[in-house]
Amino acid sequence: MKPAVVAEIEPLRAVVAEARRKGQTIGLVPTMGALHDGHRSLIEAARGRNDFVVVSIFVNPTQFGPNEDLQRYPRPLATDLELCRQAGVDLVFHPRPEVVYPPDYRSYVEVTGLQDVLCGASRPGHFRGVATVVLKLFHLVQPDRAYFGQKDAQQVRIVQQMVKDLNVPVEVCVCPTVRETDGLALSSRNAYLDAGERRLATVVYRTLIEARRSIEGGERSAAAIRERMRERIGAAPGAVVDYAAVVDAETLCEATEIEPGRPLLLALAVKFGGTRLIDNLLIP
Repeated sequence: MKPAVVAEIEPLRAVVAEARRKGQTIGLVPTMGALHDGHRSLIEAARGRNDFVVVSIFVNPTQFGPNEDLQRYPRPLATDLELCRQAGVDLVFHPRPEVVYPPDYRSYVEVTGLQDVLCGASRPGHFRGVATVVLKLFHLVQPDRAYFGQKDAQQVRIVQQMVKDLNVPVEVCVCPTVRETDGLALSSRNAYLDAGERRLATVVYRTLIEARRSIEGGERSAAAIRERMRERIGAAPGAVVDYAAVVDAETLCEATEIEPGRPLLLALAVKFGGTRLIDNLLIP
């Protein structure tokens, strides 16, 4: 059955309120569209634990910088709605930008510290936009649970902190990264890669795996791991490292020594031509 599609706030609230009246639990999957199997895995996780599943499809302008890809970001709505139908979504919220941000809009959410490192260092203001739109969606949908992918590890950590700090009654559910058979993490931006860049892009995941093996083999210098990751990426023709990081998984601060029992995040952001890809591995 096709999901209901609403573009305005009042119809959204009416449908959600009806689900609540029926005693249904609500799961939310926030997306920017251009859905792929990674999104499908989030929807399936939501479907497995909730009675009513909402997917938001909104290319959020406040998380794009002035020289980023807002205008060319893919928007294949018909394809997205078909994936939602196949995955059993009940409701799709697909608002226009002016619905989410009216002309007099002036309120934003910041999660200081966590938003300023890794992707935040090279994309100032990005996570302010992310936190703001996610909190708005939480207020609009009022889900019991919301689903995010581990691939966007910094976003996940920021949302978790925001929910904790602002006492938002939502369970944040983190699902594993979904990958192609060659290891490339699924991303809507993969569509920007030409054939040569697509082949080269597999170096990102291979580099993370090699770094994890070094740690498992006894390497305890985070600086050495970072340098090896940079060298490995730098050897791939045309690949440009934005960052290669070994950070504390909780604070996102750079680690110096790798301590047993201390969760770490290995994270990379790499540009191939005009396309910036991110990936990470969590070291428990």
